[in-house]
Amino acid sequence: MARSFHVEMIKPSHYDDDGYVIQWWKASIPSNSLASLYAIVQAAAANHPLGPDVSITLDGWDECNTVIREDRVADRIKAAGGGIVFLVGVQSNQFPRAVDLGRAFRARGIDVVIGGFHVSGCLSMLPTLPPDLQAALDLGITLFAGEAEERIESLLQDAYRGELKPIYNYLNDLPSLQGAVAPLLPAERLERYSPPIGSFDAGRGCPFQCSFCTIINVQGRKSRHRSADDVEALLRAHLAEGVTRFFITDDDFARNRNWEAILDRIIEMREREGLNFGFLIQVDAQAYRIPNFVEKCKKAGCSRVFIGLETINAANLLAAKKRQNKIEKYREMLQAWRAVGIITFCGYILGFPEDTAESIKHDIETLKRELPVDCLEFFILTPLPGSEDHQKLSKAGVAMNPDMNEYDLEHVCTAHSRMSEPEWLGVYQQAWTQYYSFEHIETLLRRAVADGLPAKRLMLSLVVFCGMPLIEKIHPLQGGYVRQRVRRTRRPGAPRSLVHDIPPLFYAWHWSNTLIKGVKLGLLLWRADRIRRRVEAEHKVTPYTDLAISRVTQSTGTDLDTEPEVPALETAAE
Repeated sequence: MARSFHVEMIKPSHYDDDGYVIQWWKASIPSNSLASLYAIVQAAAANHPLGPDVSITLDGWDECNTVIREDRVADRIKAAGGGIVFLVGVQSNQFPRAVDLGRAFRARGIDVVIGGFHVSGCLSMLPTLPPDLQAALDLGITLFAGEAEERIESLLQDAYRGELKPIYNYLNDLPSLQGAVAPLLPAERLERYSPPIGSFDAGRGCPFQCSFCTIINVQGRKSRHRSADDVEALLRAHLAEGVTRFFITDDDFARNRNWEAILDRIIEMREREGLNFGFLIQVDAQAYRIPNFVEKCKKAGCSRVFIGLETINAANLLAAKKRQNKIEKYREMLQAWRAVGIITFCGYILGFPEDTAESIKHDIETLKRELPVDCLEFFILTPLPGSEDHQKLSKAGVAMNPDMNEYDLEHVCTAHSRMSEPEWLGVYQQAWTQYYSFEHIETLLRRAVADGLPAKRLMLSLVVFCGMPLIEKIHPLQGGYVRQRVRRTRRPGAPRSLVHDIPPLFYAWHWSNTLIKGVKLGLLLWRADRIRRRVEAEHKVTPYTDLAISRVTQSTGTDLDTEPEVPALETAAE
């Protein structure tokens, strides 16, 4: 029996349209799943679950900012005398890459476990295993559904004895978060994000019923939350490592039953000790109506908030069971966040039943004119495994794209009744340039200066949200700094060509592209900064206002122009 046991945790990325793994020198969005499991395994190792004379060593990697060498991982496990690879937090679009990694490790005789939303979503909502999960089992890969708290020690014991089960399913027994191990990655791993950023879930679960959501069917609809003591401890652990930016990953922090106690504790830390740190949260569109919620978020250091607007079409909201969104209150809601200086990021989904290419274009123009959204994030409506939408289509036998790599909210994965696939994909791609035109970027910066928002910080976000789809052809949430491509990790079966197959041609292509894209991004930043400087100077002379930031009153109302104009019929005389 081995006297040590090595655990490698890897958060897989996924493949781009050319078949290359999407990874960067520095990534932008942290993986809370990786941070959670790393801390759980680290805590388990301290308890010596494999015996008092067996030590557990561990390491964790985010493939979005790290090139994974399967041979080096295997060497570390071999040097330890044994071990296992955990593929962590695997989403549907990352599952093909996870299986490719798993296949490489299994070929070297290493045990592999895949967990995350794809496995959990499929097991929670489908009556039988889909082909991709069965293919993973056929490779000898173990599947893990549910959450790892309170489960990892027994799993490690099974792996150490060589007795791993094909499937571990804990979906019906979700653990409490009270006193649970808090997410934490080593500081050197957090340095691989720019800027360094920590993440943690203050709670899990969401009470709403959105049909496109997987959260409610994997983490449940009941609020499970950490205590204020737990949150303070994890914040101090990060601050001791010099990390001052955080992403609170709760799907809806406003519905965390302990939100006020947590915010009060954070406010106390900041005010009593002068600690300076900030965070991003996700909330629903009605959160601003909770007494003191917005104000306490600001006092606690919240600088950005993500809100799922999804659409400005009431029929679409009803179809998606997103009844908590009140379109007539959108402007009032956005103004409430802006009033305390918090920048708003809003999700907008394209492809609901009532959408057409023309209605989407019209609605985006309405939104630009009438709602003070700062950054708008576009997504294609996708039947994600684990969602009610996917379950219904699967039961009805409706055709869906079999390639999970394309379930990234950027590709069309099923048919639409009112748009062809090219129309749907085309209007999605056009939405980015329509919203992030230089004309509208100027309007957004004028609104920011007028409302006292940090214009320079917003400008940098606008450059990213404009530049990533336009220059890198990738969603901003998958972005980072300086793209990396590795020939050997190209997706199996990707089209062959001289550029991809001959190393000198490949590296010439890659680095010339990198240089060209860097120049384009630099020019975009330069132009946006010129607009910002001009806007700030002009506002000192002539203060700016428009419909979107004009204070909502009972007389003005907030009804949006959601009806496309219908051209008048030509008369016979004309």
